[in-house]
Amino acid sequence: EVQLVESGGGLVQPGGSLRLSCAASGFAFSSYYMSWVRQAPGKGLEWVAYIRSGGGSTYYADSVKGRFTISRDDAKNTLYLQMHSLKPEDTALYYCTTGGVIYRHWGEGTLVTVSS
Repeated sequence: EVQLVESGGGLVQPGGSLRLSCAASGFAFSSYYMSWVRQAPGKGLEWVAYIRSGGGSTYYADSVKGRFTISRDDAKNTLYLQMHSLKPEDTALYYCTTGGVIYRHWGEGTLVTVSS
């Protein structure tokens, strides 16, 4: 059974940093593209970043490029999102998903709130 469990969310001040983690189980994690997708309060889903399997090439939405870094540790079946220079508009529920385009499996999300 596929499970994705996000963690690391919380309240941070603008300009601050936060690292999100996604613990994956129940599938061959290392063979899958993985993504982070977020949903701000009252808004739709927004793709944030994805990372390929194998070589681990990464891709980012323009809104987070240069500030966020997606990475993975296949030995630990864990996906990460390192966030820097956080802005209030980054406030959202952040989901870990399989896939880079089609997101078949989702976690429950972890809430990031950027506010002073």
